[in-house]
Parts: sequence; structure tokens; C-alpha cells
Amino acid sequence: MWRALGNIPTLVALRSAAKTPVYIDRPFHDRWWLSAKHVRAFASSTSSDSFDSKANSTLSRLSTSSPAAQSRATRTSQSRDRPNNPPADWDEHPDLSISTFSELPSTNFGFNQHMVINDEFKEALRQILWQFRAPIRYAFAYGSGVFPQTASPRSSSSSQVHPKPSAAISTVQGGQGKMIDFIFGVSYTQHWHSLNLQQHRNHYSAVGSLGSYAVSWIQDKWGAGVYFNPFVTVNGTLIKYGVVNLDTLCKDLSEWDSLYLAGRLQKPVKILRDDARVRLANQVNLLSAVRTALLLLPSTFTEQDLYSTIAGISYLGDPRMSLPTENQNKVNNIVTHQHINFRRLYAPLIENLPNVSFKDSQTSQPDWIHDPSTNALMTQDMDPIKRGNMVRRLPSAFRQKLYFAYQSKFQIPQLEFTNMLEDSSDTDPARVKRRQGGRFEQRIAADEPESLRKEIREVIKKTIRWTSTSQTLKGLITGGWTNTWRYVSEKVAKYREGNRKVKNDDETQKQKEEKKEIPNKVDRDTTA
Repeated sequence: MWRALGNIPTLVALRSAAKTPVYIDRPFHDRWWLSAKHVRAFASSTSSDSFDSKANSTLSRLSTSSPAAQSRATRTSQSRDRPNNPPADWDEHPDLSISTFSELPSTNFGFNQHMVINDEFKEALRQILWQFRAPIRYAFAYGSGVFPQTASPRSSSSSQVHPKPSAAISTVQGGQGKMIDFIFGVSYTQHWHSLNLQQHRNHYSAVGSLGSYAVSWIQDKWGAGVYFNPFVTVNGTLIKYGVVNLDTLCKDLSEWDSLYLAGRLQKPVKILRDDARVRLANQVNLLSAVRTALLLLPSTFTEQDLYSTIAGISYLGDPRMSLPTENQNKVNNIVTHQHINFRRLYAPLIENLPNVSFKDSQTSQPDWIHDPSTNALMTQDMDPIKRGNMVRRLPSAFRQKLYFAYQSKFQIPQLEFTNMLEDSSDTDPARVKRRQGGRFEQRIAADEPESLRKEIREVIKKTIRWTSTSQTLKGLITGGWTNTWRYVSEKVAKYREGNRKVKNDDETQKQKEEKKEIPNKVDRDTTA
């Protein structure tokens, strides 16, 4: 019977002791009823890595007789003796068709993506996910509701925002009362919304009355492929969640075709449910962010410079930054208050790159990575050959835009340029070649630093501008007018608060300078 029904797409519900439905979103021949013991093991797991690893290993054991499992087993058997650390060339041709964590390049691959947060807070966030019966394959929480962007809480209490928050959420947010943002990665967009509309129709605007087909069409065809439901209450907590197809997510992470979600994952997020394919694609994304930032930076810089450059990528071209709806100090606030998390995210990647290194005596200390006061000095090799290799290894969609920009600047004939693009193509399955920069990439890398920065920034803006603008306009429909007005009002308030802070900081700095000037003036008068 199993083989006869092997190709019928369906969902198998797993029920825990509390009778909470959990779904494994896979083809039918890979879906099996799991015992309550297995579900409790998943739910009690203390990290998203162990949660998914246990789930994955359990499903592998239970479904070894299925055709898909046998196919995966063949690939998995080749990776049993994986190293602890990934090989230096793991990003040459990453296989984004993987389905299990055992197929990743190394046993600890991508662990830098997992931020450490308060255990009770993490569990409270996970409990929110369990309230959705529709299958969520990948999920992360992000934003100021998870990672503070200010040094001290404001006067508003969390109860004014969250109807009935858990003690952990109230404690971590410190009375700031921040809405918590989530992104849910799903396999089948329309099916997911069909299930979610049945369970949570009140999460949707009037668009929900058109049915799951209309909702999924709007999600996939407009903007960045994300459908947001803002200002909904789950477990007494006010949240906003965006739904994205896993294919759309992985494409943006690996190719930077919109930089909408790739930009969010270039900053610290809390991954609550992990997926092997997304972890691999996101590691490509993070490495690409480092390379892009290095092309924008001089030979010597600091950690703060690097992280600020990376964090600022996703805001270039964002229409909200040119309107009075976003705190203009947002990038600085994010990096300043999340310095350790940025270091946790990027330091392992930096250490494995051949053309950049830490050049600071503080990094020789055993616990320097946990010291928020350390702003380590860094240097990079400005050799055009090495920087040309970085250009060649930029994400394909983004790199192609940069090539077109320099074709116009260098006035390269179209036929010559077309041949050059074909020679550097990554999509030809018959050719497996190292992604080394050629003369064109080296010429780009050797451009005047200011000119190179200008061209790269312009490409980033072009990549982000239209997608971000259309996604913002889509929010008017998917969020509803009431929620949209509420959202804009809160953003305007943040913008004004940021301006007040800048003004206060400037006045404080001016007063300090005046105080320093008074003793100097007294000394000059005495000498005279």
C-alpha cells in the first residue's frame, strides 16, 4: 500500500502528549507516524541544531525502505567520514539540492549561524511556532524584539504591546514591549496558506477571503516572495510573521536576486527550526557579504567597520530609509548592541579567508571573542588578483549586474562581453572549474577604490530598490489599512526618536568639548 500511494502529496500529523499537531512536510513515502516518545524528544531539545538533527536521524531510520530515502542514503554514505571543519573550497560548487544535515561539508558546518539567547526566551519563541498546524520547515526570529538595539529600555511596558506575554519575553525585552518578527520557510506555499487559513483566518486581511490560491499568488508573484501577517497575537505575544517558499529563500541567499531575505540573514537572527539546504545557502550568503564588504573597505579597518558595512548592505536602496519612517541610526544601533553576535557570525568565516586577517594583539587573548569592548584591527590584501577572485565569487545574479555596470564603464564591445560572460558561467553542468577571477575581474578589482565602492553600492541599490518598494506596497494589501497605518505610525515614532537621540548626543559631545576647552583657556590666560 505504501508504494502504491508513494507519489501522493499529503501531510502526516504528529501528536505530542499535549495533542499539539506537528507536521512533517515531505512526500508521502517519506512520511511516517512517529511515536509520542519521538515527538517529546523533539520538543524537549534545547537547540535548533539538535532538534532537527534528531528529527532528521529519526526519520531516516524510520523511512529507509522508501525510494527517496534509499537515494538519500547513497549520498549520505559518501559523507560519513566528514571532517570537523569544512574544506577550504567548499563554496566552489555548493550542492543546494541536499536534504539532510549529514550531507553538509563538515560536521559543524554553519554552527556560526546559531546565536545564543536566554533558554527560557528561546523556549517561549518555540512555543509560538507550535501553535501553527501548517508545516514550518525553517524558522527564525529577528529584529529588535529579539536582539535589543538600545542600551536601556524605554518607559513603555511590555504589557502595553503584548496582551499576555510569558515571563521570559517580558524579562528579556526589559519592559520595552517590542513586537517579535518571524520568518517561516515552507515547502508548498498554497497548501501552507490553505491550512493556516483554516486555523488562523483572523491573521489575514480581507485578502484571506479570496482563498489560499490568491494568497499564494500574491506571495510568490509580487515583491520578494514573502507574505507578511503583522500585528497578530499568538500565546499572548504580539508577533509579525512572514511566509516564504524554501526555494525562493535559498535562491536569494545563494544568488542575491533581491537581497530581501539574504540581507536579513546577514545580521544576527535566532534560528528556531533549521534546514540543511537553507543552512548551506545561508553560509554562502554570509561569505558573500564578507567579500562584498571587503571590496568596499580599505586595506586597514576595524571589526566595527566591517560589521557596519555588512549590516548596511540591506538598507542601501530601501525606500524606507529615504522616508521619515526609519531610524537613521539603525545600522549603528544594530552593530553596537550586537557586536558579539556579529563576531560569532563572521569570525569563523574571516579566519578561513586567505586575504583578510585580524591584526590585533587583543585577539591573542583566549576569551577575546566574548569581550564586547574589543574592536579588533583587521587588514586585507589589496592584490588585484586576490580581489579579482572575490569579484568572481560574488553571487551570480549580483555579479552579473556588476559586470554590466563595468561593461558600460570600460566600453567593452557586446560580442566580447557576451563571450566573457559565457566563459565565466556557473551554470554549465559539463564544465567543473574553479571560480578564479580572470582579467576582467582583476580589472574591476584594480579600479580606483572610490569608483569601485560607488559601482558596488549602485548595484546593491538596483538589486534592492524595486523588490523592496514592491514588497512595501504589497504590505498595504496583505496587512490591511488599519495595520499598515499602525505600522507606519510606529516607524515614524522610531524615526523621530532616533533624531532626538542624535541631537542629544551632539549636544552632549559639544558640552564635553566646551568643558575641555575651559581649562585650556585658563592655562593660556595664566601663561600670558
